[in-house]
Amino acid sequence: MTSTTIAYRMGWLIDGTGNPAVENRIITISAGRIQQILTPNDPQPPEMTIVDLSDCTVFPALIDSHVHLVMSGTTEPSIRQEQLMSTYADRRKTIAEHLRQHLLFGVLAVRDGGDHNGDTLRYKRDTANNPPTMVTIASPGRARHAPGRYGKLIGIPVEAGMTLEQSAMETDAQRDHLKLVNSGLNSLTQFGVESSPQFDKNELAAAIIAARRCGQPTMVHANGYLPVKLAVEAGCDSIEHGFFMGRENMSRMADHGVVWVPTAVTMKAYGDYLKAQGHRSDPSFAEVSRKNLGHQLEQIDTARQLGVILAVGTDAGSPGVHHGRSLKEEIQLFISAGFSVEGAIRCASRNGALLMGLPERGEIAPGMRADFLAVKASPEHVPNALHQIAHRVVEGQKIDLDGTA
Repeated sequence: MTSTTIAYRMGWLIDGTGNPAVENRIITISAGRIQQILTPNDPQPPEMTIVDLSDCTVFPALIDSHVHLVMSGTTEPSIRQEQLMSTYADRRKTIAEHLRQHLLFGVLAVRDGGDHNGDTLRYKRDTANNPPTMVTIASPGRARHAPGRYGKLIGIPVEAGMTLEQSAMETDAQRDHLKLVNSGLNSLTQFGVESSPQFDKNELAAAIIAARRCGQPTMVHANGYLPVKLAVEAGCDSIEHGFFMGRENMSRMADHGVVWVPTAVTMKAYGDYLKAQGHRSDPSFAEVSRKNLGHQLEQIDTARQLGVILAVGTDAGSPGVHHGRSLKEEIQLFISAGFSVEGAIRCASRNGALLMGLPERGEIAPGMRADFLAVKASPEHVPNALHQIAHRVVEGQKIDLDGTA
């Protein structure tokens, strides 16, 4: 062992695999990597700095698998409109602040869902960012949607005279993944109403295959049975939202390894807001959001039992869905839907890392990048303590942040 090796003694360890937490472990770190995980009975490394976290639970740094960094979670219409109409210089500051909020809650990687101007992708590649963010960003640039259909906030329509494939591959060549929109929004006024697909299976498949040739996976916004079915059969890598998609689609996703990012917290946020503010047309709309949430939690439980791979994503930037803190709420919703704490943490760490193409992240194991968090709580209380992170380690280095979550 060299003098640069550091050991962390922890009370409990959640390793990101979904396995039950274990007690009294020591992990050793060198050159930004985890070297060993030791039990109290193993020989202790001599002459090494030991950090005492024996009153803490340690777990992998978190990943939000669906965000919109350009938008904030404010419910004030004038502010949301101002953010959309602002310049890139203004939006650049907004993105930086949202990344800071994610870091406060232990989120070390985010998977963006697109914005109309492609500003998140531009920000990621902006050499003027000094210092560069510690939060890893994956961005599609601008999503593609059908002309006249939902999607303006997160992308652009397929241009006249072009196929979906041609439009998707024409620009944003440096993106990390392709984002396609294949349905409308989830209805907040009528329970269970589904919108029609925006593209057929052949159109989707052609774009997905073209993106895959460039090493780009495809995320598809889809709610309802048919929009999800077409996207899964076309070979997409993930379904975003997936409200009212049904058990048959979940079985299909489990069979083909398609990841689901449910974003259930959006319905909780809408319901809370509408209940608090009322609605000028119909006060029952808050109840629709509540029912939508309940149905989505039932789907999450079904998907878990069927073996669907789930990743925690929040749709942060939607009204009432705040960057950073909403991940805590989504993890809690996963647990209320039947996941163990350890299983929910896996969905918010290892599963998200694999979805983002970060194979050395999201798990505490020898050889993995040393990114982890510690909270002063036993494992069962970790989700409630995510706003009180006591220790952050990023690539083997302790990170001290100004400000509180």
